[in-house]
Amino acid sequence: MRDPNNRQPVRRVVICGGGTAGWMAAAGISKVLSKVLEITLIESEEIGTVGVGEATIPTLMNFHNVLEINEQEFMAETQATFKLGISFEGWRNVREDYIHSFGVTGTDHWTAGFQHFWHKGVQRGLAGDYGDYCLELKASLENRFAHLPNNGMNYAYHLDAGRYAKYLRRLSEARNVRRIEGKIVRYTRQDATGDVRSVVLESGQEIEGDLFIDCTGFRGMLIGEAMGVPMDDWSEWLFCDRAIAVQTESVGDAVPLTRSIAHQAGWQWRIPLQHRVGNGIVFSSRHLDEDAARQQLLRNVQGRTLIEPRLIKFKPCQRQQTWKGNVIAIGLASGFLEPIESTSIHLIQRAVIRLMQMFPSDGIQQADIDEFNTQCNHEIEHIRDFIILHYHVNNRTDSQFWIDSREMSIPESLQHRIDLFRETGRVFRVPNELFAENSWIQVMLGQGIMPKSHHPTADLMGDEELKGFLGSIKGRIDRIVVQLPTHQAYVERYCGRPDAGAKAA
Repeated sequence: MRDPNNRQPVRRVVICGGGTAGWMAAAGISKVLSKVLEITLIESEEIGTVGVGEATIPTLMNFHNVLEINEQEFMAETQATFKLGISFEGWRNVREDYIHSFGVTGTDHWTAGFQHFWHKGVQRGLAGDYGDYCLELKASLENRFAHLPNNGMNYAYHLDAGRYAKYLRRLSEARNVRRIEGKIVRYTRQDATGDVRSVVLESGQEIEGDLFIDCTGFRGMLIGEAMGVPMDDWSEWLFCDRAIAVQTESVGDAVPLTRSIAHQAGWQWRIPLQHRVGNGIVFSSRHLDEDAARQQLLRNVQGRTLIEPRLIKFKPCQRQQTWKGNVIAIGLASGFLEPIESTSIHLIQRAVIRLMQMFPSDGIQQADIDEFNTQCNHEIEHIRDFIILHYHVNNRTDSQFWIDSREMSIPESLQHRIDLFRETGRVFRVPNELFAENSWIQVMLGQGIMPKSHHPTADLMGDEELKGFLGSIKGRIDRIVVQLPTHQAYVERYCGRPDAGAKAA
């Protein structure tokens, strides 16, 4: 516990590590506090970054709004495309697909969500697929996109993670962030508090700081080694612990969807950018060996490979504390679940914004540390449950991986959500939870959970009224979608660059 009477002002922030996490932290802190802080980022060109976080979710726009980023410039710089959701192919069962879109489905009543009226419509033979009532989902199926008035289309991005880090570096250095090239080899501690006093580079240079941001990746050099914060291991629920990534040439138009294609021991991603396609396979080493996974990935990619496939080992886990003493872990140093649902960049962004909201200018206080950790832990636990849902609720019998996923015990918090939806059709969203009600509904329906009942409000509608209600929503969406340009044409016009066909730098 920190001594509240011995608080030192924070004036020197040292970010240890670059990549997406380091430069997002630098960009956020410098945008808000560069006039009162000395901000230093240390990274080594010799140390590669994981760099496969190329799919995002709509919350990234909140971060970009804080940074006052010009979207067209950002998308051109990072060779980005738009993303309306994720296509889950073969997750429920072989050859059974669904889409988790970013949109809102239908129109809610104050007493009950739209899913209750849709459920009544299904029972009466008056409703189509649940996705028929979501603009973003229907647009993604037609490979169409455009910005609509009043933010009428919810979207995110596919981007080149390496270029994104370089883009944020340029913004950060323009706001007086000092970058030091070098490899951190050790650290020193303060005798009185046990806090980190400095980090020492291979060259012998020593950099002191008041607050250290640990962006050293899975190693967690400061939060794990220096501060001794252990990980909570979640591999009992999340079996995947390996990924192999490769980039390929584009062989067709970019679609506004991340493809998540299930296989016998995990899944494969396909992420279309302007200049190439990101591919990877995520798998459980308990159910598939690395050589077989690599062969499977290369069999299923389209286009010529641009780099050698790269193996990434990870453990689904979370630091018990992401902030301890004067060290805050951001990115992989704080923990990692897996790439599905594209939450990694979101969690970086949330940590940076949370730090901005609670920045200890007048000195680090234990109350701030405790609140920061509580918020981080609650947020990632809800995300963890959402990801487990995709695996646990399945009808696949073709491999032991899917059977084991279905038969495993799951957290009580997730079991409650499943039972509630299955019995009543109800879902809920706790404060500050990432995934909203419609996300839970889309995935639960997609994975095969059909509610047994619906809210009695839906029964107050007669057949004609209900038919008209559902039909008006579907008709409006269909009229909008048919007028949208193709996604590829819109990207080329909005943010395309002359070098869009060039290989990634």
